[in-house]
Amino acid sequence: MLSNLPSGLPCFYALESVVWWGPSDHIDVVKLAFSVSKETFRAQSADSIIYRQPVFVVAKPVLSTNVEGAVPFRYSHSVDFMPPSSLDASNSPTKSTAETQAKKTSISGVKIAAASMALGSNFLANEDLAKLGYDSEWIIQRTGIKSRYHATKEEATSDFAIRSAEKCLAEANVSPEDVDLIIVATMTPDHLCPSTACLVQAALGCSTAAAIDVNAACSGFMYALVMASQFIKTGCSRNALVIGAEALSVIIDPEDKKTFPLFGDGAGTVLLTPDSNVDSETASGILAYRLASDGDQAQALIVPACGSRMPPTHAAIDQRQQYLKMDGRTVFKWAVRLLPEIVNETLAMAGKTLDDIDLLIPHQANTRIIDAAMESLGLPADKVLVNLDRYGNTSAASIPLGIVDAIEQGRVKSGDNVMMIGFGGGLTWGSCLFRW
Repeated sequence: MLSNLPSGLPCFYALESVVWWGPSDHIDVVKLAFSVSKETFRAQSADSIIYRQPVFVVAKPVLSTNVEGAVPFRYSHSVDFMPPSSLDASNSPTKSTAETQAKKTSISGVKIAAASMALGSNFLANEDLAKLGYDSEWIIQRTGIKSRYHATKEEATSDFAIRSAEKCLAEANVSPEDVDLIIVATMTPDHLCPSTACLVQAALGCSTAAAIDVNAACSGFMYALVMASQFIKTGCSRNALVIGAEALSVIIDPEDKKTFPLFGDGAGTVLLTPDSNVDSETASGILAYRLASDGDQAQALIVPACGSRMPPTHAAIDQRQQYLKMDGRTVFKWAVRLLPEIVNETLAMAGKTLDDIDLLIPHQANTRIIDAAMESLGLPADKVLVNLDRYGNTSAASIPLGIVDAIEQGRVKSGDNVMMIGFGGGLTWGSCLFRW
């Protein structure tokens, strides 16, 4: 067993749900969950090791350790193997290649079968806001927004989600009974409990569907899309509704003249299904994705009250803490820097270049952010979808609204590489390069 391994040869220690890599002479400082010999594992790559008893797959390092020479890893699932000869003492899990990264973050065999949208019933042009004391010219110059749709007093997030999902299923000719997964990305749920997804499930009549909400603010749809794609890829779902839906007008302070005009309400839905094309080189799906966060900047975009930290007391409401607070300057600078970085990072993970992008659908937060990214990347305007001028910032609904517009405008076709990027509160961000 481990005692037979020569000192200095890379060994692997499994401790509950964490796998440890380090020299064999550190065995005395780690309590083993099980023993493993030199012959019981195979290397998938330089930073991914597969065990035979039991099977664990090692992903990239996620935190530090007090054990000198050892690096901890979270484990994840994989079914791909490489021959044992690929493992030698010089292999280090901190080394990775673009090919390895793309392999670990690609989800092929998943297609977007249909997409649809629904918007708030109250259309508000800048001219309408000007009558209420807002500066119409400032809104256009600083954001590029000309109009947005708000919910009426009778509408909530689930209403938009339901309407868009109904149209999406009708377009795909799929019965609600055949839907087995519903993920709603939203930061404005109807209730803290139950989830908005459960309300959608009941309204649609998807009697066998699992239903969950995801809150990653403006990145929420990207998180939900990746999650649902993994369900499809693994065969755990056949028809997954992925919905980005918001009623942001409810949490925006009408007295905040520089924040209230920015946001709109609505929902976009896509239906994910398996792709009948089994060739991973040409099948639809995610060529590479990246999900990330920076909670140290949580205060940059926050609704302080109405959660467990600050319940909705009279004092909190009097201080207007139930409304979104945004450090616009901080968020703007962060987004301008982040957008080109994440485009290049995702392309590198997929082994692609800027020339391979057929269409970029970024989160629609501010045209100045998008313009700065295009200039930095050298990406022509005809490869970037912008609809912020009509809908405003719709947070988690932003990217699926863009998908619907892209389809209706004929800007995407089978085989195209579509880059989608979300970024926002958390702070969070998510991207994927999707082969249509």
